[in-house]
Amino acid sequence: MSGRSRLRFLADNCVPDSVARILREAGHEVILLREILPTNSPDPLVASVAELNGAILISFDKDLRALAPRIGIGQRRFRRLSRIAFRCGEPEAARRLQLALPLVEFEWMMAQTASDKRMIVEIGPTYIRTLR
Repeated sequence: MSGRSRLRFLADNCVPDSVARILREAGHEVILLREILPTNSPDPLVASVAELNGAILISFDKDLRALAPRIGIGQRRFRRLSRIAFRCGEPEAARRLQLALPLVEFEWMMAQTASDKRMIVEIGPTYIRTLR
């Protein structure tokens, strides 16, 4: 991983171990949520732990979108929470992430130069989308 930043990820309970393996093989740090919190921890707690650890939250949970929207009205929480949101099936996740990893690393680098340093990437069965 010479020349690239080492990223830190927090993998939600629903994220398969194969996703963590892809990230670790690329030289990144992965914290498995199940190793630090109960499996039924509420989404706001999961988001807080990711944000406090400077970790990019990886999840299949669509509810997290409402916790940390890029734009919106009213009080915005989790202003530093970066996310990778899978919109594909769990069996496809590792392969889709492997294809998306160069884009994720680039988006992270770009986000660090912006005023809103969050990175949000959605990975679907036929698309990879970044939200800036």
